Amino acid sequence: MSLSTKPTPLSPQGYLLDIFSSKAAREGAVIRRKSRDIDRYIGRDVFVSELHRRGYRAVENAGQIIIFCNAEPVRPLI
Repeated sequence: MSLSTKPTPLSPQGYLLDIFSSKAAREGAVIRRKSRDIDRYIGRDVFVSELHRRGYRAVENAGQIIIFCNAEPVRPLI
């Protein structure tokens, strides 16, 4: 008989660490997360504060947040 265990939700600090310690984030690339997960695990205000602290930018579309893990300008093409 096997026991299944539910994964425990990440703490706000753990979720932020997970986002910003990813290989893409460490290399200054772009990452994507679901808006609802950011709102659920850390809250929008905390997330935006962390973006400001790091000098990063992000955009939101269709329930996804695209995070630019660098301080380069973001230019819309259309």
